[in-house]
Amino acid sequence: MAFLIRFIVLALIIYLFYRLIRYVVDPKRKLDNALESGAYYFLDDVKNVQKNFFIALRGVLFEGEKYLGTTEHSFEVVSIFVWVEKPDQLQGFTKADFHFLEKEILMNYPEARISWKNPIEQLMKQNG
Repeated sequence: MAFLIRFIVLALIIYLFYRLIRYVVDPKRKLDNALESGAYYFLDDVKNVQKNFFIALRGVLFEGEKYLGTTEHSFEVVSIFVWVEKPDQLQGFTKADFHFLEKEILMNYPEARISWKNPIEQLMKQNG
């Protein structure tokens, strides 16, 4: 009986340790923390084209949808559509911020053409 109790306690400790590690390395938790702190974080499953990616920057959550197409030598992500759920949070953002986001997206998807949803699209089309 004592052996069974020790085994159960050991199994419980191992399970709790496993759950703690899973919690610490959870990418969605890191995304939420970046949103709260206003930091930059890029959450993406590069191997899965069907999953959208998320970017946290200065407390704003951007979402990007990837589209697969053909390049000269292979199938790659050739088009990306990026938007923000709450456009009112974009106050204070500049073209430089969006150029930074484009550069970060192109690091993972160099063949992609990035399209923005309004009102970001209007800002990016303006001269200057």
